[in-house]
Amino acid sequence: MLRIVDLYYDLQFLQLTDVEVERAMHIFEGAISNEINATTAIMAVSAISIALYKGKGQLEEKEVPLLGMTGAFIFAAQMINFPIAGGTSGHLLGAVLAALLVGPLYGVLVMALVLGIQAVMFADGGLTALGTNIFNMAIVSGFSGYAVFWIMKKVLPNTKSSFLASAAVASWISVVLGSIACGVELALSGKGPMGLLVGSMAGVHSLIGIGEALITTTVLSLVLNARPDLLEKCYPNSNQEKDMDQRCQLVEVTP
Repeated sequence: MLRIVDLYYDLQFLQLTDVEVERAMHIFEGAISNEINATTAIMAVSAISIALYKGKGQLEEKEVPLLGMTGAFIFAAQMINFPIAGGTSGHLLGAVLAALLVGPLYGVLVMALVLGIQAVMFADGGLTALGTNIFNMAIVSGFSGYAVFWIMKKVLPNTKSSFLASAAVASWISVVLGSIACGVELALSGKGPMGLLVGSMAGVHSLIGIGEALITTTVLSLVLNARPDLLEKCYPNSNQEKDMDQRCQLVEVTP
């Protein structure tokens, strides 16, 4: 039997006719065809190159360490699993969180660095499939989630609760769409029926996406309370709200 490895999480085996599917963290060697790996590698390199070119001389002083801190947090958080159902577990993907903190393009750069380190130093994902992993988890998840976030922000009131709700929905969708992309790639590589692969991947990851949404909104809430200036680009009035809270506290303690 062939062993196919899913995008994100260690789950139980699933029998798909003559194919044994293991839902582990990243796509490993041999899971995806060389043609798809080559195509996604070109897309990944292109996105990373654009991010590097844009960042040259344009990154603000506070953004440089923020890139590193975001990557370090996502790297560490991905090592912590949370239970889902039926013995399955998942962990943070972090694509939307990175996109909101540093922007979608730099978010791809952060995710690519995390995935690259995991592949090279921990054999977590195949080197030949690194481009595919970056495409699924950084480009598809990051940009689609970011697009959903901005659409919701345009529709909903400009409040903290709306901001967090938009981030939660975007995080959930980013995980589901990333898993669908992987299912399509597996099917196109001849590993099983398209409907069965995509359906099983999306079904399980729709549950994992709930955990993704909860973690993302928790982290963003903490950032809003401690350093709202880090979210000025995606939530412009965050600093104003903090200033208002501080003035209100000052009024309350003033005799």
